[in-house]
Amino acid sequence: MSLAEPVHVDVTHADSSVVSVSRLLREDGVTSETDDAVVAEVPVAMSFNDISYAVMMATPCDLEDFIRGFAIGEGIVTSPRAIYDIEIKPADTGVAVNARVSNETAHRLQSRRRSMAGPSGCGLCGIESIEQVTRDIAPLQSQALPSQVALDRALTDMRARQVVSQSTSGAHAAVWCDMEGNIVSVREDVGRHNALDKLIGWRSLNPTDGFVLVSSRASYEMVAKAATAGIGVLAAVSAPTSMAIDTAKSANLKLIAFASSGRHAVYA
Repeated sequence: MSLAEPVHVDVTHADSSVVSVSRLLREDGVTSETDDAVVAEVPVAMSFNDISYAVMMATPCDLEDFIRGFAIGEGIVTSPRAIYDIEIKPADTGVAVNARVSNETAHRLQSRRRSMAGPSGCGLCGIESIEQVTRDIAPLQSQALPSQVALDRALTDMRARQVVSQSTSGAHAAVWCDMEGNIVSVREDVGRHNALDKLIGWRSLNPTDGFVLVSSRASYEMVAKAATAGIGVLAAVSAPTSMAIDTAKSANLKLIAFASSGRHAVYA
């Protein structure tokens, strides 16, 4: 493939998370053309009852989990049972995902519909006022914190199971762990919010005790999504933000940041 040619992602392929490209590598004064693996990123248009709601730049895998988790994390539905069916249709430049929901839910969506086209994983693009940023989140029941031993086990296993990230160094991960730190499920995406949405979608059909570990920082949107989905503990390998901490405290969500081998910090 010439470097001038556009990169196309075959979204109909079973594994469309990684794309092979050509590149010019300059090292020690020597230039060579080599192949590289990059994480796939395409527009994913989300609709509910054929009503357009959001366009997210995402990695086109686990899309049923994606729209299901997005709907739950955004408070569009309160239960996976409220989503009757999911249709996925490849388009010329991306993927269209449509969820069938109740007429009542669809009517409510029409009054709050927003466009979210923007950078990968940007959870607030299209918001029209400051007042629209925050949401009411019912306080969660208090949950126990995982031990350092459990965090260490989860961190080690997460790195080993980040298949897309190992191939591309360009994907975030969100993993569901039991309280001993054993990883039950992994979801990856170019966007950290998207990876969490996908994991929330998986967990909505596989309810089990445990906690979430993410390979990114803990922002407001990450905390809000987790709390809205009823997740009591969110652990991040990087830093929290001030609004994430405030939101975690008000939602009674346990927030861990800077999770690393032998060390972590609890902020809420």
